[in-house]
Amino acid sequence: MSIAPVEAPVSDADSRLEPDAPWVTLVWNDPVNLMSYVTYVFQTYFGYDRATAERLMMDVHEKGRAVVSTGPRERMEVDTEAMQGYGLWATFRQDT
Repeated sequence: MSIAPVEAPVSDADSRLEPDAPWVTLVWNDPVNLMSYVTYVFQTYFGYDRATAERLMMDVHEKGRAVVSTGPRERMEVDTEAMQGYGLWATFRQDT
């Protein structure tokens, strides 16, 4: 004799669950770090080629910030701490 599995009823709250929106790591402009150093950090940590690293660095310099990585929250926490470890001003937030 076998017993049929019991299924939990699906509530309205369960049907409204949506996938977690991606998170981003932002690097902010600061008056301390040289542009060449910021480019170096982006190449070293993220593995960006020189052109990409320079474009992101120019976004930081001219726009005041740049999104340097995107992904799950845990990864963005790690990337943010790494940027701070290099002496850059960095934060993370959920992408909008």
